[in-house]
Amino acid sequence: MGPSTDRMAVVNSTGAVRGLKGLYVVDASIMPSIPAANTNIPTIMLAERIAAAWS
Repeated sequence: MGPSTDRMAVVNSTGAVRGLKGLYVVDASIMPSIPAANTNIPTIMLAERIAAAWS
């Protein structure tokens, strides 16, 4: 996940995959850095924020 200027970022802040219309990714794999602890709560938070952006 990252800004459009970041060539290594695959998705934008709403989970949309760059270059593929209609494909979204909303899971721990889009986090810029994975925490050393359990990823369950950060993934839920990420999904809630992206869902709010869609509505």
